[in-house]
Amino acid sequence: MDEHVLKTYLRADEVFVDGCGAEVRDATGRVWLDFLGGIAVSALGHAHPRLTAAIADQAGKVIHLSNLFRHPYTEEVARRVALLTGLDSVFFANSGAEANEAALKLSRKYQRGKGRPERMSFLALEGAFHGRTCGALSLTHNAKYREPFGPLLECSWVPPGDVAALENALHTLRPAALFLEPIQGEAGVRDVPHDYVRAARRLCTATDTVLVHDEVQAGCGRTGTFLAGDWAGVKPDIATLAKPIAAGLPLGLCVVAEPFAKVLQPGDHGSTFAGGPLACRAALVFLEELEEGGLLAAVRERGAELSAGLAALQREFPLISELRGRGLIQGVRLAEGAEEVQKDLYRRGLITNRTGGDTIRLLPPYVITSDQIQRGLRILRDALEARSSAAKSAPNPATVRA
Repeated sequence: MDEHVLKTYLRADEVFVDGCGAEVRDATGRVWLDFLGGIAVSALGHAHPRLTAAIADQAGKVIHLSNLFRHPYTEEVARRVALLTGLDSVFFANSGAEANEAALKLSRKYQRGKGRPERMSFLALEGAFHGRTCGALSLTHNAKYREPFGPLLECSWVPPGDVAALENALHTLRPAALFLEPIQGEAGVRDVPHDYVRAARRLCTATDTVLVHDEVQAGCGRTGTFLAGDWAGVKPDIATLAKPIAAGLPLGLCVVAEPFAKVLQPGDHGSTFAGGPLACRAALVFLEELEEGGLLAAVRERGAELSAGLAALQREFPLISELRGRGLIQGVRLAEGAEEVQKDLYRRGLITNRTGGDTIRLLPPYVITSDQIQRGLRILRDALEARSSAAKSAPNPATVRA
């Protein structure tokens, strides 16, 4: 199936054809439990009735207009997001990387407008992942992603949790902006300490550095609050959102606080497809389900069940070295064999992925049921038991050498 497709992905052999809720079905009829959700995208699961009806209805009216014209849904999405984030205004994009590109441009123009054109560099955290466009890639810490495409924008990285290093970097490097993920999904679902997030807010205010929270993966309710930064009691200057916001259709948002709302003027930035009526209609369904449909409370409840089940498995299996995350973004860090365990989970019918090298990442749809959480935990237990048994039965290398 990949004869004419660039080989940029290592894809599974199965062909998935449909789904319902937190389950998907392949072309052979086999049903899989989805604990990945299209990598944090499919918040409403698969074939959600309200979403399906809204998309079909909108497709029968108008799909695209361009941002030169108004449609009924742009302002309503922006209004709801502003209220949920506590910020002011929204730029519509197509993806998380594009939302971060908007934040990069806005930060530079803000500093230039303040009479500081030399403040053009950026600061991010070790382990950061902010996207694959050249601007967003400049912020991404892992050199293997950056080096084939350099030179990129100037960026430096500091260790998450080291407030002294952050303070020194902000005062000496004087970057345009600090980009920070409250939970580093691609680095292994690593929580950035709340004290550090609060210190970053204080230090960015003191140095007039734009504080950007990249909430592309952990935002939009996935942790049980709309923004993951809410757990630290911090509001950024800019929050970037994407993944679940349109429940599967491409949509990203760069959401800015009031002092930054007029930095970008007509002609400074734009997008042909972003914020169109189809994607915004889907986003409204997601936001309505999140607020009025009780979905945010469901994330907290299912997240608590998942946490409790993982904690029980950690007590049973020393193979689990650490549990990370909260809500419906959680990671199971393994002392060894993470790649083999993730592949075994897939063979057993549980879709997950591995991140940070040693962590099984769990990103189920928000609509997942309690029974499905327990079913997923049972499959995980079986895979951990198989791995632990194999490790016990493996010959001792010292004995073999003797």
